[in-house]
Amino acid sequence: MNLLRRVSVNVPPARAEQPSAGMLDLFPTGFEEVDHEGSLELAAYTNSAGEERIWQAFGGARGSDVDTGWEERWRQFHKPSRVGELWIGPPWERPDADALPVVIDPGRAFGTGGHATTRLCLELLADEPRGSVLDVGCGSGILSIAAVRLGFAPVSGIDFDPQAVEATERNARDNGVDVTATLVDLRDDVLPEVDLALANIAAEAVLALGPKLRAARAITSGYLVSDEPDLEGYRRERRIGVDGWAADLHVRR
Repeated sequence: MNLLRRVSVNVPPARAEQPSAGMLDLFPTGFEEVDHEGSLELAAYTNSAGEERIWQAFGGARGSDVDTGWEERWRQFHKPSRVGELWIGPPWERPDADALPVVIDPGRAFGTGGHATTRLCLELLADEPRGSVLDVGCGSGILSIAAVRLGFAPVSGIDFDPQAVEATERNARDNGVDVTATLVDLRDDVLPEVDLALANIAAEAVLALGPKLRAARAITSGYLVSDEPDLEGYRRERRIGVDGWAADLHVRR
């Protein structure tokens, strides 16, 4: 039985920034935007649990079973991307011969890392001095795996979602890299001291993260260029953006 559903909402293009950010929170890198005359369709390929999350977030949605041939369309939707030395893509694509590969299977949830916020984090990460890394909200482990590929060590990931921790561990094994993933509640747990923290999360979560971090430097993203979340205890040293999304490099005061 095919349980995959295509679930979508339509929003006015002029007011699409916040809904797009909401979809990113629900399906990091795993949703598509389709332009229609007078509206923008935001759609995710997901199961019944994902459909329920969209309903709760948007107060309604349209859903339909994905018909015969969805496997090929799903593969067409998930294309590899290149960020400097890094190649990020699904297992059915062949990495560039001169690249450092990060291979993520989108069928295992959390997407393949093609979203602009992931690319922005990787662009900033590549310029950082090598050292220890903590990936906050590790999801599928894309940033953690990329950090190892770039020469950072040790690298660890944390998330409040057990499925994310499992996905990071599994993807790290599949990529042959050493990443430690841990289930953490930021409200109660103490974070480790590291040279660099990565957090591709929502702007509100970045605001709450500052007092918990014990990192000399931090890269944050997951929000729009119109958002400028202050990271308590840090000063913003650099900002980059693309397609309406932003990423910031913060340095401890």
